[in-house]
Amino acid sequence: MIASEELLNSVHALNSHELAWLSGYCWARTQNGAVTEVSTASAAAVLNVTDTPVVQRQVLILSGSQTGNARRVADQLHDQLQGLQADIRIESIGDYKARQLVEEDIVLLVCSTQGEGEYPEEAISFAKFLFGKRAPDLSQQSFAVLALGDSSYPLFCEAGKNLDQRFAELGATRLFDRIDCDLSYETQATQWRQDIRVVLHEQLTLRHEVDSTQHATSANTAVAEQSYTKDQPYTASLIAKQKITSRAANKNVQHIEIDLGDSGIQYQAGDALGVHVKNNPELVQAFLDTLQLNGEETVRLADGAELPLEQALTERLELTQNQVGFVKAWAELSQHADLLEQVNATDSLHDYASNTPILAIVQRYPATVTAQGWVDLLRPLTPRMYSIASAQDEVGPEVHLTLGVVQYDHDGRDYAGVASDYLGLQLDEGDEVQVFVEANPRFRLPSDPATPIIMIGSGTGVAPFRSFMQQREADEATGPAWLVFGNQRFTDDFLYQSEWQRWHKQGLLSKTTFAWSRQKPDQKVYVQHRVQENGAELWQWIQQGAHIYVCGDANNMAKAVETALLELISTHGQLDADDADAYLDQLRDDRRYQRDVY
Repeated sequence: MIASEELLNSVHALNSHELAWLSGYCWARTQNGAVTEVSTASAAAVLNVTDTPVVQRQVLILSGSQTGNARRVADQLHDQLQGLQADIRIESIGDYKARQLVEEDIVLLVCSTQGEGEYPEEAISFAKFLFGKRAPDLSQQSFAVLALGDSSYPLFCEAGKNLDQRFAELGATRLFDRIDCDLSYETQATQWRQDIRVVLHEQLTLRHEVDSTQHATSANTAVAEQSYTKDQPYTASLIAKQKITSRAANKNVQHIEIDLGDSGIQYQAGDALGVHVKNNPELVQAFLDTLQLNGEETVRLADGAELPLEQALTERLELTQNQVGFVKAWAELSQHADLLEQVNATDSLHDYASNTPILAIVQRYPATVTAQGWVDLLRPLTPRMYSIASAQDEVGPEVHLTLGVVQYDHDGRDYAGVASDYLGLQLDEGDEVQVFVEANPRFRLPSDPATPIIMIGSGTGVAPFRSFMQQREADEATGPAWLVFGNQRFTDDFLYQSEWQRWHKQGLLSKTTFAWSRQKPDQKVYVQHRVQENGAELWQWIQQGAHIYVCGDANNMAKAVETALLELISTHGQLDADDADAYLDQLRDDRRYQRDVY
């Protein structure tokens, strides 16, 4: 029998995957019709003999990131899904127009949680839209969520949980159950990406082999061009360290300069520097002595690495930031009545964990534990992120930081934050430090140097504004600039005072407003109070196109400043509360209201 021309043309149009399926199907039909249960519709789809066009599926990957981890996972997922016959896109949630969501087919969302259950800065407007009155019907859409968080906070992965629930409420279908990841997220994220690919593979046809080959080539090229990252940091040199608060100050704030050598590392004003830190050897020894371990025991970490216990405790495991999970685990292990009672007091447990060092708990409530058992109780030691306090056009192959050294007493013993201890107390000038740059595209100077800017910050939150001013000086910016800065005392805590005075004298800094919270014992003035007092003039600047920047504590200062901004918008813009909120959201969407909060 001679095949029809139409049939031959259809066969010639098939790719290798489709030919393999068809050949197996035809062979099975010769074996007494063994696959007669396969529908004729399936065969017609493979042969493409109908007049119905094949519609390519759409896959959108959205990342809501604060420190870059969510973006990295999203990028890896994007690479991993190449080879599927679909239009695969990736976007930052801050750049994505939320109203387009109703047009999407498959949405894969990777979202972090900031602090006390807050959305990452770039995801705030997206979340408001999704939970607002104009939220779309997503019943024609499929989705999956990977949530990143920190279990030391009670609202663990809250942002991802809320988005996952909201997508479902709006009618979208889950492709895969949400996964909640702690600080050591890599293993879970890798498994999630693999599972997502399997699920999508069941719904999508493979692309032509040539597409896979081209992707492999481009992926190899991308790897070859990769620069220093969190996983591959640069070993830099600490070249200067200077205390910039007075001897009488309550705070120890240090200006740190790091030499990037010939690394070629580039950064922009507004970016952050990641620093790989190490625990103090004395703290490590205190744990070994308390637990009666010698430090030479070989232990296995969550990522599979095998190290001597002492090295693992020094370089890889968190010993300073306590969290509820550890308190519960140690109470179960020690079976001490007082600690078990504390665990049962759920209302105060988070505060107890936050205010009680790990070492204090281990010493107060002794228990017997093996080296491996001890390691299994601890979280990974993660890099600490700092807003960069310099502009590369000014300092060249250097990067500057503003470090607030956290030290405190607990039951008569001195403690310090791991980064404070490592950078501020352990390292000396000339010592090596491993670093990488984390881009922060949501905290950028306006492209036009004539645009007015308003900088609002407290304490070490002034760091990125120093980088802004250095960059504006290099760019010979003509736009007015206003600094609203707060700290404890003018005489003790005016960080980079001479530089601000110089910029003001030369006209680069048009206006300064200060809030000193401890200058007068009976009058605590904070930056949000100065925002309220200067509401009329701030509104004028906003009307003239000013960009507003806020840097500092996310849970207190940043929230209070936002409330003050909403009040001045409502008062001077003559808007009700809802319209004022929408106005500020529009400023955020237009990149005219940007925050770097922690």
